[in-house]
Amino acid sequence: MKASPKMKGPEVLALGIRSEIDAAAFYGRIRARVKNVLLRQKLDFLVVEEKQHRKLLERIFSQRFGRQKPVLPADSFLSKSVPPKADELTVKDLFGLALKAEKFSEEFYKDAAASSQDDDGRSLLTYLSRVERSHYFMIKSEIDLLAKFPDYYDVEDTHIGRDMIHVGP
Repeated sequence: MKASPKMKGPEVLALGIRSEIDAAAFYGRIRARVKNVLLRQKLDFLVVEEKQHRKLLERIFSQRFGRQKPVLPADSFLSKSVPPKADELTVKDLFGLALKAEKFSEEFYKDAAASSQDDDGRSLLTYLSRVERSHYFMIKSEIDLLAKFPDYYDVEDTHIGRDMIHVGP
């Protein structure tokens, strides 16, 4: 998504806040369907990251616009890529939607940073763009694991012994 030149600072920040709220909730819903301990920890990490991003955006909004409250839009990055019946999708498909949303987020923050007139705002938006990119690759690696081990998310531990080889002494 491009940060439209018509979007004002409060709108950019409000869209970012809405998107971070939705992303945290989305990762929480995926987590509820996962049994694998390591994958649950990664999803917990993503939830915490998205909540932290929200706080950063809210803080910068408060610094820039004082007591004015952000008017959060109805749609976010996720709502553009998640269908209404997403809970019926497989975990792998949900990760695919998350992958698209992270790419969308990265591009949005990158574009917003490029059009920002404020050095601090530009730095924050650039930081968020880079973090969303790291989320993208984290999710991509999980999709790769799900392609190789389709039930990976549904077992509490790894496939010990079945798919491993001994390479030590």
